[in-house]
Amino acid sequence: MNQSLTDLGWPTARVGEALEVLARRSGLGARPAASPVPVAPRGATAEEQIGPWIEAAARWLGCEAEAVETPYGEVEDLVAAAAPALVRLPGPGTPVFLALFAGTRGRVTIMTPDRRLVRRPAAEARDALCREVEGPRASEVEQLLADTGLRGRRRPGVRRALLRQLLVNERVGGCWLLRPAGAAGLGSQARETRLPRLLFILLCAHAGGYGLWVLSWWLLGSLSLHGRLAPGWLAAWMLLLATLIPCRLAATVAGGLLSIHGGSVLKRRLLVGALKLEPDEVRHLGVGRLLGRVIESEVLETMALTGGFLGLTSVLELGLAAAVLGAGAGSGLHVALLGGTVLATGLLALGYLRRRRCWTEERVDLTNDLVERMVGHRTRLAQQPRGQWNAGEDQALERYFRASASLDRLGVALQVLVPRGWFLVALLGLAPVFVGGASVSALAVSVGGIVLAYRALRGLGEGLDRLTAAWIAWQRIGPLWRAARRPEPIGQPRFAGASVPGEPRGRRSGQPLLDVHDLVFRYRDRGEAILQGASLRVHAGDRLLLEGPSGGGKSTLAALLAGGRVPEAGLLLCNGLDRETLGAEGWRRRVVLAPQYHENHVLMGTFAFNVLLGRGWPPRPADLEEAEGVCRALDLGPLLDRMPAGMQQVVGETGWQLSHGEKSRLYIARAILQGGEVLVLDESFAALDPPTLRRTLAFVLEKAPTVLVVAHP
Repeated sequence: MNQSLTDLGWPTARVGEALEVLARRSGLGARPAASPVPVAPRGATAEEQIGPWIEAAARWLGCEAEAVETPYGEVEDLVAAAAPALVRLPGPGTPVFLALFAGTRGRVTIMTPDRRLVRRPAAEARDALCREVEGPRASEVEQLLADTGLRGRRRPGVRRALLRQLLVNERVGGCWLLRPAGAAGLGSQARETRLPRLLFILLCAHAGGYGLWVLSWWLLGSLSLHGRLAPGWLAAWMLLLATLIPCRLAATVAGGLLSIHGGSVLKRRLLVGALKLEPDEVRHLGVGRLLGRVIESEVLETMALTGGFLGLTSVLELGLAAAVLGAGAGSGLHVALLGGTVLATGLLALGYLRRRRCWTEERVDLTNDLVERMVGHRTRLAQQPRGQWNAGEDQALERYFRASASLDRLGVALQVLVPRGWFLVALLGLAPVFVGGASVSALAVSVGGIVLAYRALRGLGEGLDRLTAAWIAWQRIGPLWRAARRPEPIGQPRFAGASVPGEPRGRRSGQPLLDVHDLVFRYRDRGEAILQGASLRVHAGDRLLLEGPSGGGKSTLAALLAGGRVPEAGLLLCNGLDRETLGAEGWRRRVVLAPQYHENHVLMGTFAFNVLLGRGWPPRPADLEEAEGVCRALDLGPLLDRMPAGMQQVVGETGWQLSHGEKSRLYIARAILQGGEVLVLDESFAALDPPTLRRTLAFVLEKAPTVLVVAHP
């Protein structure tokens, strides 16, 4: 008897166990079995309550859980492709979760609480997910179908089409995709994207195609030399050539998929590393050098896979060519010549690597200079004499051209002169054997080996060119890759995933929201501590003003309180819990910081996206309504009325330009909408005129439960 989906689901109390089983069975690099399985908090029924806990529990287990929403019409596709995933079945009472282990277009595999795998139609899971969304419209559609008298097999299809049209703007959530953590090992990420299987298919297809190609030419040569050009043998030769087509197609498809999935793993790891860089590291690099590293990541993605595959196949071809030459007329001489040619190729590759490194440095310097000049263009127009705008550009271009010419000369030698030189020298080495009266078969084998080695050397030169580019790119983006492995507090799921209460706990218990004792902090490039023995207590409902001279450590203290920096020594607690217990993300959800103007940014996107940056995206209608209300309360109503698209107006460098004061109020709205227990505003009112300042400050004091304002005296 088929069980209902509810019977196959996991209750809320066992969601942590379901996460652990899915992570281990799917090879997502879960923590050792000694780690306790997280238990969901009691009373967590709403999605906004259980969602943060699921994400925190997944981090605790060593993987990631990403909440996703999809349009109504694409729910079945999501269910089929989501695995491994947790899906919340809507309905009254305690939530029940399906553990999707695998899926195809038509069926999904569900892991039950008793660890069995059950296959069910994907449409069944889709109907269960959409039941709550379809409910308000279901009776209307049924009445319409009854009025039209439509019956039979066409009725379900028409019903689905009508619902799709009526609910086209609805989104369905309640799904959490499981995947390896961004800092997980390369092995688990490769398994998750099926890279080993694609690599195996690629190697098998290439080996099979290469073997068929060699066999076809061996058969043709044998038939020609022995005079057996019968129709049957020629048909066999043509059949071998035709069999090459599916092998080449399989190799091409597998290679393309390998490049796409490998590139996704690389970009995801680099993005995680970039987000883990310290603020000082980003500031010292500058915009131009950061852009240069982004460009180098593209070089690594395109060159590493293609260059590695070309180099591998070329080495295999060289080994096969050596074997063929050893069986030919000039066996010993040709093998020795081939070894010498390979050695010369290696020496040229080392020189090419050095020159390419110099060329890359010049190119990155040009990129950095160009970007920095573009970013500061308005300042240069106003303050720099016109005659100095292009100072140093000619010298930089000349250095780049010299490096390019040197690199091109060695590249021509590596990719053109070496293979052609081999071909010429090998043919000259065949001359004594030819004069000595070697057999026709032996000569034919030697000629075939020479051609095979020529082709392999051409591929080797091209592969080395791409591998050197990939190696240099790797050296430049290596810091981002290594930064992804930096440890970050995960936090206990019980606390890290708990929703921020409407009334701070400190107000009920009397303990301080923030408790700071003897903080010490120094920047890496400075020997003297900028903060020494700093202590502070912030209680619920406090309105604090922190004043002091420039360079006194006000912004540093604000960043420490918000978790943007880590103190060198001292104790920092939020609601009696430290950062290790709450986790980095849990801490940032409780203590919200609006940084100084030069450290805060309007990102390229809609005004709504910038305001709701601290919340999930895409937003719900209630989120947009709340965001607009906050913006209008901060005197941004006239701005929204002027913008043609209102909250959906694109802003940023290439969009609608905001004034200094408008940006400041946008940053304040962004921080308020994050919904933390403590709001830290670092010089957020400096650009506001007195009337706007009074209205903005009054709203902040009304809206934020606890406020710390950093300002100059």
